[in-house]
Amino acid sequence: MGGPVRIGLIADVHANVVALEAVLAELPPVDRLVCLGDVVGYNPWPAACLELVRERCAMTVQGNHDRNVETPERYRGNEMAYAGLRHAAERLSDPQREWLASRPRRLTVDGASVLVVHDHPTDQDRYVYPADAATIPETVEAATVCCLGHTHVQFATREEGVLVVNPGSVGQPRDGDPRAGFAVIETGGEAPQATLHRVGYDIERVQQRIGAVGLPDRTAARLAEGR
Repeated sequence: MGGPVRIGLIADVHANVVALEAVLAELPPVDRLVCLGDVVGYNPWPAACLELVRERCAMTVQGNHDRNVETPERYRGNEMAYAGLRHAAERLSDPQREWLASRPRRLTVDGASVLVVHDHPTDQDRYVYPADAATIPETVEAATVCCLGHTHVQFATREEGVLVVNPGSVGQPRDGDPRAGFAVIETGGEAPQATLHRVGYDIERVQQRIGAVGLPDRTAARLAEGR
């Protein structure tokens, strides 16, 4: 039987390179780092975040913002999302957009024991909040861990023997805590375990840059609120 495997989890970076750099500086030693999608969108540094994720993460699944860089009009009813996607489309190179488009919807890690997905495993774009975690075990086949993002709400809970983990959002938390979120899971023991982490970063610097590039004021304001 193999020894413990430590997997770092990040999600919903959303083009916030200041928060991403803070997370990477705080990340404890792990065997691999995995990104649960939405590398771009909302914030001002899509290309820088994409390159850091591509460099540091062993694998990355595709989030809904990653998937819609080429079709921002789908989010026209959401000013902040629409503006962030248009900004990403303008700032990313063709190879970078191709890389985002080629990310898979779901992956398995550590054999097949860890399922990695951006949103709900079998219902694309569905949000999974802590109260919804009980619906996950029937969707994960042989996995004992399901890692997902999308809600920007950090949690870890065990349902019917399956550890369900959302590391929270790196670049735009929405759980009332404005600090960047990430998580580390450890497999190989009697039962997989998750440790949730938060780290502060220079929110004012991000807000200033949001204003400088013409993104919506509300995109900047919500960072300080964690909403």
